[in-house]
Amino acid sequence: MQPPIAEKQPYELTGHGDVRVDNYYWMRLADEQKLASEPDEQTKKVLDYLGAENNYTREALKSTETLQETLYQEMVGRISQNDESVPYLSHGYYYYSRYEVGKEYPIYCRKKGDLSSKEQVILDVNQLAEGQEFYNVSGLKVSPDNKLLAFGEDTLSRRIYTIRILNLETGEFLKDEIPFAEAGVAWAADNQTLFYTAKNKVSLLSEEIKKHTLGTSTDTDKTVYKEEDPSYYIGCYQSKSGEYIIIWNSSTLSTDHHILKSDNPNGAFKQFTPREAVHEYSIEHFEDKFYVVTNWEATNFRLMEVGENDTDKSNWKEVLPHREDVLLSSIEVFKNFLVVEERKNGLNQLRVINQKSKEDYYIPMDEVAYKAGIDTNKDFETNTLRYYYSSLATPETVYDFDMVTKERQLRKQDEVVGGHDPSQYIVERIMVEARDGRSIPMSIIYKKGFKKDGSGPFLLYGYGSYGHTVDPGFSSSRLSLLDRGFAFGIAHIRGSQALGRSWYDDGKMFKKKNTFNDFVDCAQYVINADFTSSNRLFAMGGSAGGLLMGAVVNQAPELFRGVIAAVPFVDVLTTMSDPTIPLTTNEYDEWGNPDELESYEYMKSYSPYDNVKAQDYPNMLVMTGYFDSQVQYWEPAKWVAKLREFKTDDNLLLLNTNMEAGHGGASGRFRVYREIAMEYAFMLDLANIKQ
Repeated sequence: MQPPIAEKQPYELTGHGDVRVDNYYWMRLADEQKLASEPDEQTKKVLDYLGAENNYTREALKSTETLQETLYQEMVGRISQNDESVPYLSHGYYYYSRYEVGKEYPIYCRKKGDLSSKEQVILDVNQLAEGQEFYNVSGLKVSPDNKLLAFGEDTLSRRIYTIRILNLETGEFLKDEIPFAEAGVAWAADNQTLFYTAKNKVSLLSEEIKKHTLGTSTDTDKTVYKEEDPSYYIGCYQSKSGEYIIIWNSSTLSTDHHILKSDNPNGAFKQFTPREAVHEYSIEHFEDKFYVVTNWEATNFRLMEVGENDTDKSNWKEVLPHREDVLLSSIEVFKNFLVVEERKNGLNQLRVINQKSKEDYYIPMDEVAYKAGIDTNKDFETNTLRYYYSSLATPETVYDFDMVTKERQLRKQDEVVGGHDPSQYIVERIMVEARDGRSIPMSIIYKKGFKKDGSGPFLLYGYGSYGHTVDPGFSSSRLSLLDRGFAFGIAHIRGSQALGRSWYDDGKMFKKKNTFNDFVDCAQYVINADFTSSNRLFAMGGSAGGLLMGAVVNQAPELFRGVIAAVPFVDVLTTMSDPTIPLTTNEYDEWGNPDELESYEYMKSYSPYDNVKAQDYPNMLVMTGYFDSQVQYWEPAKWVAKLREFKTDDNLLLLNTNMEAGHGGASGRFRVYREIAMEYAFMLDLANIKQ
């Protein structure tokens, strides 16, 4: 079967006198909303092309169908069908979720007062999802009097939610439905008023905070805050203390907060401190003050406090100073203790501080590379901290830690059905010297018996954007690679915050190419160190990590046998030049604003789509979702078409579009493993591992 050849329709894009010709621009002119209805001619043309690509992918991978099924059954077979989360206490109820055999979606439950009490099912998502190709519930919030449940419902996978409200006493839904919103709400103390975030219907940006009174029409909902700057995301939540409704606003370099007493829903929100162009901070209420995590004169953030009645920055007092080698990430406030989540040497640490004596200590961690952080802690009065822990070898684990006695109680470790022995795997933490002399952390796992002689297959994963750090956590599906002889590594490259805020700053804007160079240098390292060879090395990244994959295969295609790019952000310059596309305006400080010549030229110099050239490329599998609102389907579709036009090799180039999903892939608990099985089979087949 021959690969589809996309029609060329030259389209000129002009910026600063520079003309770019995009032969595949026509692919973006479809109307995603018309998939289920009668598509117009242009939409049908796009759908036909995507369908042809899907058919080609299925045909090209036909020989792996048995392997895909084996992998799928293997992966879902490791997951406990009857699973239950660890209950947490909130307002007199223990809340938890559970799964039942054969069902795709969670069942949310609670028990009053004691875990031996009768279970109340507050939301069975399986019932709501019946008949839906895609279904997602998010942002569950119970009213202060425990009688009402608000949640967001998405049936399209574009993260456009309708807020619905369920009476937990009668089991009936209220007539109140709020469309085109974010999922989360903030309840006022009166149990009748809720605050929510309304989205712009074109850009999908969170744009207004509105107030809704139960029993009234949403047409009469009052806007209590409107964000005029499209470079900001906004949202609202209730403080852990329950005493404040907090509106947050966030751009790449600046945050802003407005506060209102939750028992005064008709009052006016007060700005916490005047907004600044460059100042990021977060707040949490405690007794008669607020704690503030801020980067004001503190690159890696410091902790401040201020009285609740006069919160201007001029009144802030330092609690924990800035440290050059430690990133202060977040805090959790209790009546007697303050827990600080910090990152040092690339790894998270949990620091416990006594609120009265100010004595502190760190909770010990068990391995050289791990993932740990603060879990759900709703109870303000308790001396018990709940935190999560895992590593590349250790399954996700939940602990309750007594902050007085320092005793740790295991509450749950995810079961790997069929058994899993972490001691059979070796985890390494390596520092790789980059071309500019910086040391890049890399976390690696392989099964005992893996030989470092260059013969083993290796999958290298990377992201490196938005300050998001990919911690070395556990994946039961990854065992299907490790047990077949693969090694797996995460390159903690610049653009993340693995080594503090400066690590992020060195991987964005006009330093973005450091991200790509770091990944290539890590790839070269595992080859030079005989973990693998270029004929056995695979790379994977998604979203901004897909941009990474696109840049890397343009720069150093010879290093890789195969590459998987999931929902890849590869048409950087064109997307960032279009403010009508969701997320664009909020990210000018991440990538640059193409209206400025310097940013335009720098983005053009690395944008994967603009830099496709006549050369050999590795085998590639590109995954996307038709309803993706974050990286629109046309970016990967255009990229594949252009790669086909230019590449000089006979390697596989495959595009798979999930026609029912968006950025996060398929909904449900098990369906996502079909896509993972396809990705793994693609790599295993190229590594000549057939079963």
